[in-house]
Amino acid sequence: MKERRPRLEERPFLTARWESLVLLNFPCPPGILRPLVPAGTELDDWGGRHLVSLVGFRFVDTRVRGWAVPGHRTFDEVNLRFYVRRTVAGEEPRRGVVFVRELVPRRAIALVARLLYNEPYLAVPMSHEVRLRPDRGGTAKYAWRHEGKKYFIEAEVSGPAAEPTPDSEARFITEHYWGYTRQRDGSTLEYEVKHPTWRTWEASTSTFAGPKDDDALYGPELSQVLGDPPVSAFIALGSEVAVFPGRVLGRGSDWADLKGRPRMEPARVANGQMTCSPARLGREARPETRCVPGEVRLQQSRIGLLGTRCCPSRASSAAWTTRARALPGARPPSCW
Repeated sequence: MKERRPRLEERPFLTARWESLVLLNFPCPPGILRPLVPAGTELDDWGGRHLVSLVGFRFVDTRVRGWAVPGHRTFDEVNLRFYVRRTVAGEEPRRGVVFVRELVPRRAIALVARLLYNEPYLAVPMSHEVRLRPDRGGTAKYAWRHEGKKYFIEAEVSGPAAEPTPDSEARFITEHYWGYTRQRDGSTLEYEVKHPTWRTWEASTSTFAGPKDDDALYGPELSQVLGDPPVSAFIALGSEVAVFPGRVLGRGSDWADLKGRPRMEPARVANGQMTCSPARLGREARPETRCVPGEVRLQQSRIGLLGTRCCPSRASSAAWTTRARALPGARPPSCW
């Protein structure tokens, strides 16, 4: 009997080896992260503390649908991520990550990831220095440049690598097997990442170095979070990984919360104040948002993170600037 070939959605979209992962972890106020949480998920925490992680690693023998692309098989990545979970009926909670920024050295990789997954990839010059042995440890360093400014993350470990215990922080950081990303229409894309449990070390020293006043890469609030020393750091040996095709939640899934997603009506002006009020879709309408002329606010809506520039008239609100534009994932509302 001929063996059935797996359906397209059952086959990995991408396979690779992830090697020499450096993971630096920083506590972050949940109020900074909530506007970035994709619809249908909620923030995950470790011991009541919400973390963001800077992660650097090596992509090795990368293949898309089984095909190796010349010049794009081996490269570095550094990403900033935080942790979420999604409740699914009849299952354990799906623990996943959300990426704030992902850096790679190849423009083609960044373009494909943005087009297919709407992930926040950016192509920048990168380099690495890895001197690790599974039986005795060593050091790993990933460096990059952005707009002429230099950054790097580095960690040092010693002794043999070992599997982390099930209730450890290292296990929490390394075993979130789902990815969630907000799409352009406000929906959420969910995709699965499979890999075995990684052997890890706890770092004896760790460093993130870069300009403390550069908000262009991570936004002003997260840049401030990353300005403090990490509360923990690990190096993982890595393994073979498989990334599976994503599916949009709310389209034939067990979560249909996208019904009634609000859009923004044109601005109305009353008593020198601009009002951006969501239109009623279905049975739900959001309360009006009033603000002082000239103020810039961030407003969370199911259609994404909105930067609202308030002013006495629409004619004088042409520039989308300051804090709203600087935060990754923000975009101007249609009520301007």
